[in-house]
Amino acid sequence: MNKNSWDTSFRYIVLLVLLVVTAIILWYIRAVFKPLIAAGFLAALLSPLVQQLHSRTKLTRRAAASVVFFVVLFLMIGMLVTVIPSFLNEFKTVFRDVSLTLDQYELALAQPLILGGLPVYLGGLIPTIRSSFMGTVIPEPARALTILQTTSRGFLWFLIILVTTYNLMTDWEKLLEWLTGLAPAGDQADLRRLFVELREVWLGYLRGKVRLIIIMAVIYTLFWSSIGLPGSIFLGLMAGFLTLVPEVGPGFTTIIAMLVAWMEGSNFLPISNGWFALLTGAVFLVLNNFKNFYLQPRILARSVQLNEGLVFVAIIAATMLAGVLGVLIVVPVIASSFVIGRYIHRKLMGLPPFADAPVAQDKIAEPPNPV
Repeated sequence: MNKNSWDTSFRYIVLLVLLVVTAIILWYIRAVFKPLIAAGFLAALLSPLVQQLHSRTKLTRRAAASVVFFVVLFLMIGMLVTVIPSFLNEFKTVFRDVSLTLDQYELALAQPLILGGLPVYLGGLIPTIRSSFMGTVIPEPARALTILQTTSRGFLWFLIILVTTYNLMTDWEKLLEWLTGLAPAGDQADLRRLFVELREVWLGYLRGKVRLIIIMAVIYTLFWSSIGLPGSIFLGLMAGFLTLVPEVGPGFTTIIAMLVAWMEGSNFLPISNGWFALLTGAVFLVLNNFKNFYLQPRILARSVQLNEGLVFVAIIAATMLAGVLGVLIVVPVIASSFVIGRYIHRKLMGLPPFADAPVAQDKIAEPPNPV
């Protein structure tokens, strides 16, 4: 026995201490997990573009990843620079229209209403609504500091996501080599194969997401066009693309669509702008439920080879427990856990780690080694 090696009991003690310390550290920094998971998802989302550029040009994979990252970043910045001023202008118009509407109602309610011979004074209702509306749009100084702190923290998390995404895209091969290098030499080839299978799961999920985005963009566009919503093509494409951000993205677009419907009215339906705005929102609710209960589970389940019912339940549970990010990654995480669980099960049973690997005769006869 090597005199420099630790005995078995001491090694188990050291391992236990390391596990406890690691668990404490992970719990302490648990707030970092969400941006890191978001960065990993973005890196996986852009991975096919990197692979295409790498295979079609003479660029190294690191250079291809850098090109894709900065092109996408510049496109995002350009879109924000273009869209935000237009959105602010629309918001100013809506704000002015709401103020004028409140002024009209305030004048109308200045006189008491006679109900059953009794006067009902509603003059204070509109000032209360105006105060609440103004407090929401223009926060008070005490709330402004809280909003500023939240915005600053969100900006820092956004920077962390950007930096982590870039590093994952450019240095993933080195990270993979380092991770597999921690395993015994005999298991490193199996771990690389396991990574390939996990990668196929995530790429399949991303392909399913892209199909869902395209289908929903077409559906939103067709249905909003059928009721005469101005700008239905742009709004439908926007709602479909933002399906990538579950519920929040399409909901945000629908608010904009309802504001457009309220201000502009239908191109051909003979109804008031208010009722048309409600109709626009109702169309979204119907299509969103169709997506949530039928289309999304069906497409995503097929993309990762899972049961549709399991996918539906997982998405609902993630919505209640983990929010938007949980809904975004729950399906590939479950599919990945099945792949890893199958690998561990076969190793425990003394079988080859993958179903298409040849089975050695001695492994068939011998039970798994309990040590």
